[in-house]
Amino acid sequence: MSELAILGGNPVRCRPFSPWPQYLPSDVQRVQRVLESRHWGGYPVPSRFAGEFADRFAAMHGAKYGLCVSNGTIALVAALRAVGVGFGDEVIVPAYTWDGTATAVLFAGGIPVFADVDPDTYCLDIESVRRALTPRTKAVIPVHLAMRFVDMDALLALATDHNLKVVEDCAHAHGGMYQGRGAGSMGDVGCFSFQESKLMTAGEGGIVITSDLRRFEHMQSQVNCGRASLTDVYHQRVLGANYRITELQAALLAGQLDMLPEMAQRRSRAAARLSEALAGIEGVRPLPPQPEITRDTLYCYVFQYRGGETGVARDVFAAALEAEGIPCDGRFYEAVYRSDLFYASPETSPQLRIGRPEPVDYSRVRCPVAERAAYEEAIWLPQFVLLGDDDVEDIALAVDKVMRNLADLETAEPSLAGVKSMSRAERPKHERMRNY
Repeated sequence: MSELAILGGNPVRCRPFSPWPQYLPSDVQRVQRVLESRHWGGYPVPSRFAGEFADRFAAMHGAKYGLCVSNGTIALVAALRAVGVGFGDEVIVPAYTWDGTATAVLFAGGIPVFADVDPDTYCLDIESVRRALTPRTKAVIPVHLAMRFVDMDALLALATDHNLKVVEDCAHAHGGMYQGRGAGSMGDVGCFSFQESKLMTAGEGGIVITSDLRRFEHMQSQVNCGRASLTDVYHQRVLGANYRITELQAALLAGQLDMLPEMAQRRSRAAARLSEALAGIEGVRPLPPQPEITRDTLYCYVFQYRGGETGVARDVFAAALEAEGIPCDGRFYEAVYRSDLFYASPETSPQLRIGRPEPVDYSRVRCPVAERAAYEEAIWLPQFVLLGDDDVEDIALAVDKVMRNLADLETAEPSLAGVKSMSRAERPKHERMRNY
């Protein structure tokens, strides 16, 4: 019998990792106060806890204004509309990200154009963005992915040269800083998610931050049913809907913000130890350091599997690692244009054909680095495995064990991976860490 747990051996780890989400006693007290107040919703904007939290969160990231919204995808939609993206405008997005980054562009009336990612960060590759530019390009969405940042200096220079708006997708980057600048404060608008797996969570929710009052007022009106903003300096009247966050959610977020610095330090220390350990294991590669990051943010720990030449697919490796008691995912993200959830077509999104000689055809898109990450290389570990004092030692032991026994997996049934013949909708275990 093989040593590998997936083939009948004993797993490296049987005890659970740190629970997530985590909360403080003060959260219970705050939620109790909201319950007793009988004001649970999000009107007026901002309600007390939502306003207090938004101000603190924006200031932590170096922005003047913050506005809580219903979720991270709506944050992107509101931001795109506020920077002027309209029907048929093109918006460049990374091919390797959550589907919501691209579908938000469609919801705003725009057309997502996919650019490839950098092989060392899995974030948007600037030269690929440059090649994707057309006269229709209005904006670009850099996604700071997992544990790395987009090269924002190069991107902002490119945006200035071509008069592009920059909407930062910071769903993974709460509290992070790049060259001393907070995530979300470098572009025109920054967007964050508070979905349950994120570094801060209220179960669901999101926030937009900006230092531009005109855009801030525009977004206030959008998410508050079209009502005028509180300041109303620019007298903007826009079609809006109810995308408000509730006071119950905002009450939870206050405690999440209190806990963030200490938890971020724990994750950072654990990630450094894990990278050092993985660097000594043949066949895997930790992502190279990014010196420009001046305050770490680690939504997930990502490393690269390089054992594919043995004939053992990445998805089989991921399944074997999970069987050793280490929560992980290979197909955490797919190349969006190949994703089961990206239903973009001229029938569902008429902006893909109106005013164009030929409709946009996403079946023709190829982004090699994104596809390699999605289907051959990337391994994602959820952030809560970095919260325990000695948990990374078990992770390194499990990775080493699987790599030493890869030969046992070469003839194993591919269905062990659990993803080969299944669509995303049929893979519930892969949904527990994902999504906005």
